Amino acid sequence: MAALARLFKPQFPSLLRRSLSTTTTTATVSEIQPQRQRPNSSILFPLTDDPKGSRNFQWVFLGCPGVGKGTYAGRLSSLLGVPHIATGDLVREELSSSGPLSHQLKEIVNQGKLVSDEIIFNLLSKRLEAGESKGESGFILDGFPRTIRQTEILDEATEIDLVINLKLREDVLIEKCLGRRICSDCGKSFNLASINAKAENGYPEITMAPLLPPPQCSSKLITRADDTEPVVRERLRIYKEQSEPVEDYYRKQGKLMEFDLPGGIPESWPKLLEALNLDDYGDKRSAAA
Repeated sequence: MAALARLFKPQFPSLLRRSLSTTTTTATVSEIQPQRQRPNSSILFPLTDDPKGSRNFQWVFLGCPGVGKGTYAGRLSSLLGVPHIATGDLVREELSSSGPLSHQLKEIVNQGKLVSDEIIFNLLSKRLEAGESKGESGFILDGFPRTIRQTEILDEATEIDLVINLKLREDVLIEKCLGRRICSDCGKSFNLASINAKAENGYPEITMAPLLPPPQCSSKLITRADDTEPVVRERLRIYKEQSEPVEDYYRKQGKLMEFDLPGGIPESWPKLLEALNLDDYGDKRSAAA
C-alpha cells in the first residue's frame, strides 16, 4: 500500500516529466496547424519528412474496450519510433507475474470492473522508470488516461500533442471482443470473428475479416477471462460513463481527433494514416504493417 500511496504525492507528476522529457522540444497545440481537409477528422497535424527524428511525439489513444487501440497504437509506434505504452498490457503482465497485486487484479478483471487509479499509477510509474533507464523518449499511451482524474494528473505532468479517439458501433465491438483469442505461447492477439454488420440506425455497413493465427499458434489459443458477453457489456457501460468527461476535456483543448473505423485493418489503417497526414510515408507504412 505504501507504493500506491506514494503515487499521490507530488513526485508522481515529476517522475512523468523526468521520464518523458528529452532534448527534443514537444510541439504544443498552438504550433500544430491544420493542413488540408481529411475524412473522419476535424483536426489535422502536418508532420515533417522524417517523423522518427523530428519530434518527440506524445499521443494518447482513447476508445472503448476492444475497439483496436493496441493494434493501431502499436503500428504508429513502429512508424514514428516512439514507445507504445498500453496499461492493459501492464495489467496483464502483473497478472501473470504473481506479484503483490496479481490476486487483487484477477478479481477485478474477472468481474469486468475497471482497475483503480492507484493500481494504474503504480504500474505506469514502474513502466516509466524502466523506460527512463533505457533512454526512451516520447510515447503513445493506450488505455490511459481513462478518468478525468487521470487526465488532470497527466496534463499537470506533461504536454499531450494529440488524442485519437477510435470509434466503432457497439454491436461490432461486442462481436470483436467475443472473437478475441491470445496465443498462450507467444502472447500475440488474434480474432476469430468474421463480421458483416449491415447498415442500420445511421451506421454504415462494416465488414471485418478474421485475424487468424499462424499454424504454430492455432492449437495454443486461449480466451481472455473478461471476454464474455456480460463482462464485455459491463466494461462498455463503465467506459462510456467515464470517458465522456475525458473526451470533453481534450475537445475543449482542441486536441481530440475523432476517428470512425470504417472496417478492419486493411480498410482502417490507410484511412488513419491519411487523417494524420502520414499517408505519404509509403515505405514506413510497410515497415509498420
